[in-house]
Amino acid sequence: MKLNDLLEFKKNYNLDLYFDYDIKKLNWFNIGGKSKIFFKPKNLKELKEFLKLYSNRGKIFILGLGSNVLFKDGIYDGAIIKLGNNFSSLSKLNNNTIIAGSSCSQKKLSNFAMENKISGFEFMYCIPGSVGGGIKMNSGCFGTEFKDKLISIQCIDTFGNLKVIPSNQLKFNYRKIELKEELIFLSATFKGDISEKKKIKKYMENLAKKKNQSQPSMIKTGGSTFKNPIDQTTKKAWELIKYSVPEKINFGDAHISEKHFNFFVNKKNATFEEMNSLINYVKKNVKKKTGININLEIKIVD
Repeated sequence: MKLNDLLEFKKNYNLDLYFDYDIKKLNWFNIGGKSKIFFKPKNLKELKEFLKLYSNRGKIFILGLGSNVLFKDGIYDGAIIKLGNNFSSLSKLNNNTIIAGSSCSQKKLSNFAMENKISGFEFMYCIPGSVGGGIKMNSGCFGTEFKDKLISIQCIDTFGNLKVIPSNQLKFNYRKIELKEELIFLSATFKGDISEKKKIKKYMENLAKKKNQSQPSMIKTGGSTFKNPIDQTTKKAWELIKYSVPEKINFGDAHISEKHFNFFVNKKNATFEEMNSLINYVKKNVKKKTGININLEIKIVD
């Protein structure tokens, strides 16, 4: 695709379309270089037109709230798409069914469910990602995962074709969804249970209290760095890291949180190389000390 094509496209549609965009602004780690193209569609029409123009012409990465990604330094040679506010709507379909836009935060969805006396979404109150990101990762905590509440997803492929896929046609694994093709999630339909608002709110507060006691907040982090190796041990990733790695280890400004050993932190101005070196060091030492392979939960974008 030629630059002039995109410039003309931007002019004709008055788009939020940028070139050589600073990736640091887009993620919680505050790490990364620049994206060749950054596009924030305001509506479905803009997204469809962009995909038709761009499809098969380069890489595409769909970004949610940026809470679980690590970007490389340098240039991302493709397009980063971040869905705008019109993709964050919430509506109640019936007494216990909710449709949520994919750019809506999981915390907002949890609060919406509580206000409408629908339980089952309390765990989302503690996850700092978007609905779309939650589907992509099959996010979960405190014993519940996205797949447990999902009815269907509404999505679009990279050629601009709209699709609706029932959840029973999707294959979910631990912190992963397996797809036969690249899809952009637009919205999702969930089903919960009718309950009392007061009871739901209390449960949400209890979960939030547990989270705040064990996890750091207000820092530059991507959340849980490694998946729990549930197929190898009952121990959590943080326990394996704490046992295997010296306290206060760091690579430049890339540190391990003292509050939760599976949270890696950008203390000031960490680079990708520093954070990646810390990740590789931890992975290698856990394997050496315990014989267990731990795999990344965060997504490294290259």
